[in-house]
Amino acid sequence: MRWSEIPRDAKAYMLYHTIIAPQLIVWTLLPLYMMYSGYSVLEVGAFFTIVNIIAIPLTYLLGRAFNHWDIKKGLIVIDALDGIAYLLYGFSKGVIAPFMLFAGRTFEKLSTVLYPLYRAYEQIIYPQDKYEEIFAWHLRLPEISRLITFPILGYIFGYVWNTADHYRLAFLFFGLLSIPTIAYIWLFLPSVRKEERITPEEFTFKVSEFKLLLIFETLLTLAWALAPEIVLINYVVFVLHKTIFEVTLIALATSLASIIATYVSERIPKEKGFQVIGFGMFLSAVYALVMTLSPPFWLALLVYAIGDFGDILWFPFYRSWMFKLIPKERASEFHAAITSYRRLIGLFTPFIAGALASLHATLPYTASLVLFIVTGLIFIRLSRPKA
Repeated sequence: MRWSEIPRDAKAYMLYHTIIAPQLIVWTLLPLYMMYSGYSVLEVGAFFTIVNIIAIPLTYLLGRAFNHWDIKKGLIVIDALDGIAYLLYGFSKGVIAPFMLFAGRTFEKLSTVLYPLYRAYEQIIYPQDKYEEIFAWHLRLPEISRLITFPILGYIFGYVWNTADHYRLAFLFFGLLSIPTIAYIWLFLPSVRKEERITPEEFTFKVSEFKLLLIFETLLTLAWALAPEIVLINYVVFVLHKTIFEVTLIALATSLASIIATYVSERIPKEKGFQVIGFGMFLSAVYALVMTLSPPFWLALLVYAIGDFGDILWFPFYRSWMFKLIPKERASEFHAAITSYRRLIGLFTPFIAGALASLHATLPYTASLVLFIVTGLIFIRLSRPKA
């Protein structure tokens, strides 16, 4: 699918994600900042889990507040909450540092409550008969943005401005960037129609109707959540004795692999979707297996690229399959329900990942390996024609 063939509104939405992609460096800076401040990997994992638990009642209140709001306004709130969170991280110094970190992480966690709006918005504005092709572009552009910016930011924060004070200034800078991104949403992204607003009380989520999808969501959520970025940061920085620059080199390799995967996925026939998903799971299992063996940095970089290649290769087919199961007029409600389910599964995984990593730095990857293998086998079984 050519860029010129993509509808204008879809282009504007993709460009928004491309613009905000460099800000995702904060997801790496925060746990590293905490570890440099004296927190162990177990304590960082416990911290994230405690915030997950505390945020539960707040997420309910926030979700109720936006039940009838235009999805576009929800996207604005996501950026606003993230901006506030980053500013609070920037003020986390001295005796008030734990409070500021906790408050900031809570705001950032609250923004994830509205993440289902991204998927609902995509399902509404992307052409239904072009999901596989358009998601290749949707994934490609932000990865190109990361490919360009992450190595630069990694070098700056790894070798030039690499103290805790510098990291706090970086948090303040990225927090203020939410102002122009909010303006972009307001000016360039279209609003959705009234019948496509969030009305969860009108939607009944029946587990029996989506049993297979829930199984996959459970396995995939656990597979990735049990080896989060804090595990990679701990291994690269504190076991291999590298810096955040090397962590961003891994991000560069994964972005490059992801971009290549988007072009490959465009050339795969739609009817081969389940086979592609199974193959992608196999590549993810290879990544997890090698990381389990405590590889040197160059090999870790390579297998992370292989894992992300597989992940991006199967993603358009999986998302298209998911969208075909969901009534379009109920997109936002369903994605909110499935995200709540996913969040429940991942409630304690940061602590579990931190605990496993405290026993052995690469032990979390072993748990991911088992889950990827199981998920891949299920998809391969589904891909076989019925007798």
